[in-house]
Amino acid sequence: MEKYNLYAKKFKIALTILALAIAVFIFLIVKVVPEVQKIMDIQKSQKEQASALADAERRLENLKATVEKEEKEETEIMKQFFKPITGGLDTEAAISDEFGEVLQIMRENKIKARSIKYDYDPQDDNFVKNVADKYHVCRVSMEMIATYAEFENFIRDLFKHEHFLEISKIEITPYQKNKRILLISSQIKLYAQRDPSSPRPVQPAPQPAEQQGPGNIMPE
Repeated sequence: MEKYNLYAKKFKIALTILALAIAVFIFLIVKVVPEVQKIMDIQKSQKEQASALADAERRLENLKATVEKEEKEETEIMKQFFKPITGGLDTEAAISDEFGEVLQIMRENKIKARSIKYDYDPQDDNFVKNVADKYHVCRVSMEMIATYAEFENFIRDLFKHEHFLEISKIEITPYQKNKRILLISSQIKLYAQRDPSSPRPVQPAPQPAEQQGPGNIMPE
């Protein structure tokens, strides 16, 4: 009988240990599995972000290559200078009509303008230096927002524009919170034929400043 009781006691101890082991195992599963899942989710998110960044960098390189290609093709094409319909206009009035065409291209490609600045008849421009009596000149500095596709189409349409213009600077930075969105800093020079009766450029040329007028209409 004592031997039976001893076996029963050992059996109970074994069951207790097994129950404790099962409880500890269940506790570990409840605590560890969510943490493991979190780690897996973080790793997955990091892989997706790395993939998105690589895709953004690839698109950016393709966009730069497109701009360089279009610039090369542009140099091989002779274009006419914009000629205002109305004669005797000053530089601001003459350029406003030309810039209206650029704004239309921006609207068609859904480009959003954060800011636009104008510098009329800049003294460092070769046309102003050498043939100021023949051409109006305006340096337009723009801060824009667009997707890769929108900006690529905008650049392509700008190069196809029928009138002569110069793209002086393009700086592109992917938006940190969404790599598919671009923050763009650009500078273009617009030219228009000067009517002999139009006012001559004032010396020295005004510094770049925000202008309020027909040329400062943001694309919708």
